[in-house]
Amino acid sequence: MPRRKAADRVGPVKTRSRGGCKECRASRVRCDTQKPVCTRCRERGLPCSTELVLKWESEFVSRGLAFGRAGVWNKSRAAGGPQSKLSSQYSDSHLLDDQEWCSVPFVEPWGFVNSGVSTFEQPDQVNIACDELNGLVVRTREPVIMPRDLLADPGSPLVLDVVDYHSAFQHVQQLQGPSSPLPLFPNISQTDHRGLFDYYLQHVCPRTTASSKASSPFASVILPFCLSASPTMFHAIQALGACHWSRFNPDYSTVALRFKSQALKGLRYRLSPEGSLGYSQDPEVLVIMMMLCLYEIVDNCDQRWTVHLKGAKDLIRFRRQQQLEPPKAADTRDPVSTFAERFFAFQDVMGRTACGEEVLFGSDYWQEDEGKVDLWMGCSPELVSILSSITELSRTRRQLSSDSARASFSLCAASLERKLENLVQEIDDDDDDSLLSAAELKRLAAVLYLHCALYGASPATPLVVSYVRRILRIVSDLLDSGSLVSMTWPVFVAAVELDPVHDEVWAEPGENAAATHGRPLVLRALAAMAESSVSNVARTRAVIVKVWQARDNDMLKGSPVEASNDPTSCNDWEWYVAPISTAMSLA
Repeated sequence: MPRRKAADRVGPVKTRSRGGCKECRASRVRCDTQKPVCTRCRERGLPCSTELVLKWESEFVSRGLAFGRAGVWNKSRAAGGPQSKLSSQYSDSHLLDDQEWCSVPFVEPWGFVNSGVSTFEQPDQVNIACDELNGLVVRTREPVIMPRDLLADPGSPLVLDVVDYHSAFQHVQQLQGPSSPLPLFPNISQTDHRGLFDYYLQHVCPRTTASSKASSPFASVILPFCLSASPTMFHAIQALGACHWSRFNPDYSTVALRFKSQALKGLRYRLSPEGSLGYSQDPEVLVIMMMLCLYEIVDNCDQRWTVHLKGAKDLIRFRRQQQLEPPKAADTRDPVSTFAERFFAFQDVMGRTACGEEVLFGSDYWQEDEGKVDLWMGCSPELVSILSSITELSRTRRQLSSDSARASFSLCAASLERKLENLVQEIDDDDDDSLLSAAELKRLAAVLYLHCALYGASPATPLVVSYVRRILRIVSDLLDSGSLVSMTWPVFVAAVELDPVHDEVWAEPGENAAATHGRPLVLRALAAMAESSVSNVARTRAVIVKVWQARDNDMLKGSPVEASNDPTSCNDWEWYVAPISTAMSLA
């Protein structure tokens, strides 16, 4: 039977529906668009799915076709009709006159915060291997001006022009004698990787102090001590240098592991029962453990660096028990032992601020009235003493069972707050703006940490908002000036207390001035610190991102901390930060 002509049809013309399912469209059959399964697919047992097709206007214009209902369209195509002229009319009138193009913002590679299945299935675990920052360290191909044989590697990172160590070499040469024909460091003069020691001096040491005018203790204290050091000491230093260099050149990972193995072998012998009596008072053992501890922090920053921390604690306690006379004052003891002990004690205090674990190094390592800023710590020992007291006081907050205990707690918290507000940190050179800024950053972060750990403040608290802005403003200024050392802890404290609802931290005056947002600024700072510090910034970023994701997930259902009125329950810091901050190095 022949098909009816259009003029002989009775009733409305049946056309295909625009929302038809994929199966009906493939069979060229009209779909009744019943949901969730159309009638035809239900009767035939077919999977009914609606296919979403994305159409791009630029593609249709390039092919000379109308996009959607734009222009005039008709089935009857008369010669010279509107269809033949559609392309030129559409391009001239619609694209040029009616369309307004928006500029595409420039997105940095550090600006991505990705979430996966593990983000929701394992909310209390931090996966550093998947963090984006691991692949963001810039590998330059410029040669590096360094002594000896370090020019051979074209993949060396650029020299961090912060401190000139020429004076340090001159000082060591004067100690040895002006006319001595012997090499300066005979234990490394015959090795194949003697350039790693120079890398340690010119790249690792400047990244350990915020001062732009004074030499780092890792050079000024350790370098003269190396004159009489054993091969194990040099193996530990070369392992640290190779490990840090491997962040820019992966070929040095194997070299770092080999030197680390040799250093561990020598350290194990010294700590054996046969050698412990002879080397228990030798400061070189502490220095070797310090270098290996830094190695683990730079490498993965997992539980392995805390093994050296706990071992150093036991060794220091054993050394003090063996002393027949009472411990000497810090300024009369040998500088190597003093620096090594303070290194481990500072790592312990700063790491415990995040997780609140039990103290390893007590308050006897700090003097409450010592306000002079330490070059490596970037703050005064008095500030570190206050931080240690805040962490210890926060551990007792949830165990307060009486009104008198809570009143005593409030008095102690108020006393620590007054100390922070009135704290004056002194430096030798008043023109050292970088060191002053680092010390002030840590003081502001300490005030913020006190209110979060002791008073239960949250990101929405007005005082927290104010201090976060003050900290990030200084961080932004330091980023613009290129001084990025000793910023890990302040950036961490401010980042985990950012308000997810109001991320804009400040806006410059003017109509066209762009606003500054907290999270992009933090990510920018972390990306810059990944190349300018001797710390594992990838671990710090991974924890910060995990806190952000947890806060974002609780925006709709509400934070469980804000809903609880029980004073013995977890506060905001204990709920979001502490559970995922174990074994962090924030020094």
